[in-house]
Amino acid sequence: MKTPLFQHRNRERNADTRRVYALYEIAHTAVDFAAALCFLVGSVLFFWNSLETPAIWLFVIGSAFFFLKPAIRLAREIQLWRMGRLDRLAERLKDE
Repeated sequence: MKTPLFQHRNRERNADTRRVYALYEIAHTAVDFAAALCFLVGSVLFFWNSLETPAIWLFVIGSAFFFLKPAIRLAREIQLWRMGRLDRLAERLKDE
């Protein structure tokens, strides 16, 4: 049976997959907070013309963090999918 990406059952397979899922969720949340903080501080800096360049850089950095969010999710799903493939391989070897 194939187990596609982004399926709830992938993360609930065993204790290892639940731990991997939780670690990736922590990373995703940290990146989310970092992006929001960059945009908030960057927005405030735009009140002063002399701080326009640092504000622009914070927006660029915040945008990079927003780019990382789906990359983290995709990496998590690929890792969970691979863990499922290893579980199935181990089951086949055990049955032989």
